[in-house]
Amino acid sequence: MEIATKGQLRWAFLRWAVVTVPLIILLGFASSQFAPSGDRSLWYRELAKPALNPPSWVFPIAWAALYVMMGLALAMILNARGSRYRGLAIGLFALQMVLNIAWTPVFFGAHLVLAGLLIIVAMFAVALITTFIFGRIRTAAAWLMVPYLAWLCFAGCLNFGVLQLNPDAEALVPSSSSTQMTI
Repeated sequence: MEIATKGQLRWAFLRWAVVTVPLIILLGFASSQFAPSGDRSLWYRELAKPALNPPSWVFPIAWAALYVMMGLALAMILNARGSRYRGLAIGLFALQMVLNIAWTPVFFGAHLVLAGLLIIVAMFAVALITTFIFGRIRTAAAWLMVPYLAWLCFAGCLNFGVLQLNPDAEALVPSSSSTQMTI
């Protein structure tokens, strides 16, 4: 049985990263195509927003950086072939990505602000468990997930603020699923 050198391990990680980073970015971008988001959404522009709401240009930059870090974390886990927690970690990561992808169409497309908040809470819980499992496999992978957890807390606060300021948000304008959907 041969043991891989540090160089071979580094190359194996880079091969995974070349796949995972673009994949996670693509999935995030695809989610934003299900419904107009941010300033592209007439409904969102009309909402009252909490004081801590940043300018719209912050969101794509923040999400791009987060998706890169998440992709790198996933690559580290995929590269850890001997770990007994690897399968669980990958499954949890996939589950939190499904929730991540679901949020935009629910919040921006269907205008379901409360459902969006519940998705963020579930996403945070699964991402937190994922982070702990990642930490059992590769500490660096867990640390790469920490900014995502912080952003989810911030996003949850924003979502909650929108819910508080707009109790009638669903009725504000016609649903984007019938009038603003892009293909």
